[in-house]
Amino acid sequence: MKVPNPLLPLLILTLGFSACSSDTQSAEQQTTETSDSQYFAEPGEPTNVIQTEEHSVFVETVVEGLGVPWGMTFLPNGSVLVTEREGTVRIVENGVLREEPLSGAPEVLAENQGGMFDLALHPNYEENGWIYLSFSKPGTDGGSMTSIERMKLDGYELVDREEIYTGNEFTDIGRHFGGPIAFDGEGYLYFTIGDRGEKNKAQDLSLSNGNVFRFNDDGSIPDDNPFVGEDGLDEIYSYGHRNIQGMAVHPETGEIWTNEHGARGGDEINNPQPGMNYGWPEITHGVNYDGSEITPDTARAGMEQPVLHWTPSIAPSGMIFVTGERYPNWTGNILNGALRGQVIARVVIENGAAVHEERMLEEYGRIREIEMGPDGYIYFTNESEGTVNRIVPVG
Repeated sequence: MKVPNPLLPLLILTLGFSACSSDTQSAEQQTTETSDSQYFAEPGEPTNVIQTEEHSVFVETVVEGLGVPWGMTFLPNGSVLVTEREGTVRIVENGVLREEPLSGAPEVLAENQGGMFDLALHPNYEENGWIYLSFSKPGTDGGSMTSIERMKLDGYELVDREEIYTGNEFTDIGRHFGGPIAFDGEGYLYFTIGDRGEKNKAQDLSLSNGNVFRFNDDGSIPDDNPFVGEDGLDEIYSYGHRNIQGMAVHPETGEIWTNEHGARGGDEINNPQPGMNYGWPEITHGVNYDGSEITPDTARAGMEQPVLHWTPSIAPSGMIFVTGERYPNWTGNILNGALRGQVIARVVIENGAAVHEERMLEEYGRIREIEMGPDGYIYFTNESEGTVNRIVPVG
């Protein structure tokens, strides 16, 4: 979920090469010479073309046979890693899903909303090989909590695992784990944990519930984190979040942007700032699932307003900023997957504000993750079908 993508240098080189060579080389020649980033076969002929506001596109299924796919990341060698909520990590090689999961993955308590969550590569992955993985970790005395580890891939085994961070309060409540991972433009690691179904704990700075965290790549804490030397956990970057499900990095500013689930209404997009309180549950545009009031307030002094809120809810999931040249009229826009809404929501951002929204690709199912591939295409995972899909522009 993650721009600048850890593979951004490869993306820039790939797109730059394509732009320079497209007038003089055939598609076959380009495919041969860019084989290092050839993750799937070239798109076929357009079928079931969808006319969006800015582009005509069609959707291709490129991977089938997954359980409940969650996170996804692209390796420089042309392989793709996909997590399954059931607790497994799968690999796609030469466009084909390997039957056996990778061995050596962390133990996961895959109950209710728990499971294997997000994946991200270190910005210098080609030099150090670090892969970051988030999941619901079972407690030694019961319960579970969101955790993040880093590890390396050796053949089909995950090795050299190191714990980066685990939340500080295990619970039997099996929801609101959070879990997105991203590296910002300066190489800091961001990670989230939801309120774990206990909303008031998102305002308690002594707990890891309901926060965005900021680390150095090895899990140590930057000296300039907002609560270092203050009341509150040193690792907290922002707080008052309900359940962040998408995280991306603005391609120009390098800042973290997030989306999160509200209750019944009140889903949000935010641009978290250090030390800021995003209000949950003291302010919200949503209500409880039974229709009862959470709070009478949608704003309060000292609490930040969302960039955008969805009421009624769409249950946003994966999140990217569109980059590259394949979708020129979407460049710089946010794409959000949606679980309940079963759409992709395109949000136009100008000067830090949301100025327009388009909902598209309806009826493809519960869209969980969205990623910009190093080949310049947009990919998404579909929980309903157990697939990875590619969005292909027409013309």
